Amino acid sequence: MRISRQTLEYQAQIAEQMQRHAVARNFRRAAELIAIPDERILAIYNALRPFRSSQAELLAIADELEHTWHATVNAAFVRESAEVYQQRHKLRKGS
Repeated sequence: MRISRQTLEYQAQIAEQMQRHAVARNFRRAAELIAIPDERILAIYNALRPFRSSQAELLAIADELEHTWHATVNAAFVRESAEVYQQRHKLRKGS
């Protein structure tokens, strides 16, 4: 079973009307991921776990999300993760 990007956008609009902005952001993030193959999403998920990736690898994932998949919200999330992981020393050793 799958849901369409447009359906998720409708759900985001409803959430915003109900002042549930965090829920709306989640729906929009999910909508961006619709076009990405499941295997790639799982690989990105694993790369985002602490100590799994270097900062350069995370930034490359962010660029892929933005430029290949037009997933700008998710790209910003991965860039933020790379920054936070660097600050908290959560990047893969040797990075």
